[in-house]
Amino acid sequence: MPSISNKGRNMPESPIRKLVPFAEAAIKKGKIIYQLNIGQPDIETPKAALDAVKNNNIDVLSYSHSAGFESYRTKLAKYYRKNDIPVDAEDIIITTGGSEALLFAMGSITDPGDEVIIPEPFYANYNGFATASGVQIIPIKGSIDDNFSLPAISEFENLITDKTKAILICNPGNPTGYLYTREEIQQLADLAIKHDLFIVADEVYREFAYDGVKHHSIMSIPDLEQNAIMVDSVSKRYSMCGARIGCLVTKNKEVMAAAMKFAQARLSPPTFAQIAAEAALDTPDQYFEEVNKEYTERRNLLIEGLEKIPGVKVAKPKGAFYCIAELPIENADKFAQWLLEDFQHNGETVMVAPANGFYSTPNTGMNQVRIAYVLKKENLEKAIEILKIALEEYNK
Repeated sequence: MPSISNKGRNMPESPIRKLVPFAEAAIKKGKIIYQLNIGQPDIETPKAALDAVKNNNIDVLSYSHSAGFESYRTKLAKYYRKNDIPVDAEDIIITTGGSEALLFAMGSITDPGDEVIIPEPFYANYNGFATASGVQIIPIKGSIDDNFSLPAISEFENLITDKTKAILICNPGNPTGYLYTREEIQQLADLAIKHDLFIVADEVYREFAYDGVKHHSIMSIPDLEQNAIMVDSVSKRYSMCGARIGCLVTKNKEVMAAAMKFAQARLSPPTFAQIAAEAALDTPDQYFEEVNKEYTERRNLLIEGLEKIPGVKVAKPKGAFYCIAELPIENADKFAQWLLEDFQHNGETVMVAPANGFYSTPNTGMNQVRIAYVLKKENLEKAIEILKIALEEYNK
């Protein structure tokens, strides 16, 4: 019998989606599930984006340029410049989601066996992208005690070898919600220049910054043009996860030329989704002001509620819409499955994402979960109460 590849065997499961079969079984039994496990916003997609598709009269659904529509890239560059990111249309390749942009970046700057340093916990699919690219992730552990701020630069420097090609960050962070300060970004930039490394910055949550704190892009740092690669997406910004439109952005012409070959190999990003994404750029600033206000209220409600549950420790996020919570349990995988299979409170339960899948260091984060506060406030309140009751029953 033919066998699959080692790469296929080693491809990690999604810690966010692996519990779906248990959730589906619970729903068939009539349980109501408050889904705290996945970053699917419930905020309405901007009407302009939906109307651009509904009202389009395309006769032939053809390929676009492999780099994406020039009109979209030009308009996107204007949006970036408005946000102090000095790029032009030729510095942008439109991709099928931010995921493809990350794959293009890894394919363009690494060879099998190369190393990428990533502060952990990190977006779980980075493990998958690294496996697919034959890249070794070198983790550097953050701490819940300081909200998962950037580890000391000396710790990064100690991990750099002749195989190190890049440092990858998510800013604001998924799953931590941590927002890097200007000083932290500058420290990383200085390190990259000193050791001739790339900085790959996943900035898909740029708009979600709270408490008056500003987001600082890696692309805005002077003298870092040849080292900086940004990954972005419309999924969270405009609540358009299903559009699957992202982009890779860099001023490095050699990286851009390499990434373009990957883009040509997959032909083009989806046409209708680009039309929607281009129209979404006309979304007024008021949309983001209202969205941020809503997420700030949800965050405050969630953090305050979690802090009242005995034995729970939680990091307070400054951006995105996630937090990491440490629970009074030993194994979050078992607890998350138990919540779906064996627990209910008045016919209701909650679904969380075990956090160990957001680490690459084995047996780390075993008592932690990622919680996404993408539910309406009244549902968040119910979910917190259910989680409290569940922990009491689980620990009897």
